[in-house]
Amino acid sequence: MNVKINDSQRISAYRTYQQQSDTRTNQSTGKRRKDEVQFSAEAMELLGAQRADEPNRAQRIESLKNEVSAGTYEVDAGKLVEKLLPFFRPVASKE
Repeated sequence: MNVKINDSQRISAYRTYQQQSDTRTNQSTGKRRKDEVQFSAEAMELLGAQRADEPNRAQRIESLKNEVSAGTYEVDAGKLVEKLLPFFRPVASKE
């Protein structure tokens, strides 16, 4: 069975859907609701503690951005290996 939908049927279906959606929205709140985010007092306290620990963080980030943009940023391979090493486990050899 083949079903053909022409452009006028698609537009009509969309308009019907949009009208139903608008009607439901207007009935429930009178207008469309906006998304909201609320942070708990504990989350705000943790954020404040984190910012207090690193007062020069913004300056450090800006400095790093400038170094990367200029092509002068260099990675210390030794520090990189120290940070990555705990994530690698020795693979048992099959003998």
